[in-house]
Amino acid sequence: MAKPLTVTGVAAPLPINNLDTDQIMPKQFLLGIDKAGLARGLLYDLRFDPAGRAREQFVLNREAYRDAKILIGGSNFGCGSSREHAVWGLQQAGFEAVIAPSYGEIFYFNAANNRLLLVVLPPAQIEALVHEIEQGGSKQLAIDIEGQYVESPSGVRYAFELPARQKQMLVEGLDMVGMTLKDAAAIDAFEQRHWAANPWCRIDLPAQQAHWAALSEPAMPQP
Repeated sequence: MAKPLTVTGVAAPLPINNLDTDQIMPKQFLLGIDKAGLARGLLYDLRFDPAGRAREQFVLNREAYRDAKILIGGSNFGCGSSREHAVWGLQQAGFEAVIAPSYGEIFYFNAANNRLLLVVLPPAQIEALVHEIEQGGSKQLAIDIEGQYVESPSGVRYAFELPARQKQMLVEGLDMVGMTLKDAAAIDAFEQRHWAANPWCRIDLPAQQAHWAALSEPAMPQP
């Protein structure tokens, strides 16, 4: 396993319960054919007024949080539709981790598959972190992925659980394809056993193509 990985940076508190993916990434930013340009749409209706002017009091528009890498959310963060753009937008805006009491299920797995770290902490610990960040001088948090704890500005550590597969993807920098390829030998062995036990399942593609081509040829007129 690679060296311990830590996410360290400014944490922006946004303790809004039931913040859904439609709010995280509004529909008007889903029109592209690729992932580009989604940072602009992140939390757009909270960051900007109807005229497109920045809401000065919104946390991500305040100078102290402009370069935040960690977002502290409320319960059921990322509920709503299954749009993966919500995860991509957070990452494009520079966020490497979210801390919240709970998450929408689809958002949780979308984040895991894209290696966006989601930390689950009890509401009381979330409140303590938010209070310390808002009232204290430093707004920096450190999240030790291998040690599985969040360290507050004052040095208080909060432990969290992390599924083994997600932890491996984060620490080793693997995506879903990379994780699958780690089992390539086992997959090959299964295929060998499967075809040996079920040879009748194998399709001879060239023979099938020739068969259907012959059937599609017009019949020759009888003399």
